[in-house]
Amino acid sequence: MEISAAAVKELREKTGAGFMDCKKALSQTKGDIEKAVTFLREKGLAAAAKKASRVASEGIVTSYIHGGKVGVLVEVNCETDFVAKTDGFSDLVKDVAMHIAAMNPLYVRREEVPAELVEKEKEIFAHQAKESGKPEGVIQKMVDGKIEKFFKEICLLEQPFVKNPDLTIEKLIIEAVAKLGENITVRRFARFKVGEGIEKKTADFASEVASLQK
Repeated sequence: MEISAAAVKELREKTGAGFMDCKKALSQTKGDIEKAVTFLREKGLAAAAKKASRVASEGIVTSYIHGGKVGVLVEVNCETDFVAKTDGFSDLVKDVAMHIAAMNPLYVRREEVPAELVEKEKEIFAHQAKESGKPEGVIQKMVDGKIEKFFKEICLLEQPFVKNPDLTIEKLIIEAVAKLGENITVRRFARFKVGEGIEKKTADFASEVASLQK
């Protein structure tokens, strides 16, 4: 079927994919824009999987400051210095830094979450489930479901992207891999919030002083 230039333009604006990729996607989906978007995302997923084993040792460290109260440093890696200097890569890293500032993840990926923390959460969830009087088999399913939700809340790659909740951060990166043609990984980040933890330390200090005065 004939694919109009307007349809190709619309798909390019939605996905950022190249002209020929958009035209092929529209041909494959008989001109359906939404199906073409899905087609391109699946293609990007396959491309990212092929590149995942390649070493990503270049990249950039970016900072993001929000209102002078929240600050983020994040390191995102790619394969070459050439890609690291592109606007597309720089925009991706800025988006990731901004997301971290807004959503406060604790880890990059679930493999980094300490086993003892996961076990502690499982115990809490199991206790809550038992209190509901559910059978043992149902309790285990409830615990598994809550642990999955727990990972999605604290792990950067599994969080819905703050600017587009239809995408997780992982899928956002996969789309960037498809566009830029290199393996891309988030290596590490640090998030700072003014005054974070001071109240507790002040209270602990006051309590210690009071105990010494007795």
